[in-house]
Amino acid sequence: MLTEIDPVQTVLFGGASGALRTIFFGIVAYVALIAMLRLTGKRTLSKMNAFDLIVTVALGSTLASVMLNASVPLVDGLLALGLLVMLQFLITWASVRSARVRALVKSEPTLLASDGEYLREAMRRQRVPQDEIDAALRKHGYGRLDQVRCVILENDGSLSVLAK
Repeated sequence: MLTEIDPVQTVLFGGASGALRTIFFGIVAYVALIAMLRLTGKRTLSKMNAFDLIVTVALGSTLASVMLNASVPLVDGLLALGLLVMLQFLITWASVRSARVRALVKSEPTLLASDGEYLREAMRRQRVPQDEIDAALRKHGYGRLDQVRCVILENDGSLSVLAK
């Protein structure tokens, strides 16, 4: 006896086995990722710079692939997550010990304004418009640039305002 397959259920849900696989693989991969990140320490995904953001996006993409792509075996996905976490750990470990590695993966802070003057060339190079600096001044309680010593673009993209 043939059972009729509901096309709406198949298109929307992909069948019960697909949903169960997604739930199971998602839980296992998520728990494994959290465990890996805890084992490698707080600095593995600390306050992010561009390099860290790339790794974080790669981790998210890999996690999604493990959860949703039936052609990716769980062990392969866990190995991929582990590889990304270990590479991030090794890069952060090496950057603490080597100025050369640090220069490759971390950007240096950039002075954007000093002694009441906007440093237009630095602002242009870093693509920071004046209104963002002005907003940072207001956020720190200042109304004018001449009220502060300087404004610095930090390596995580935030703006620091130093008082006179």
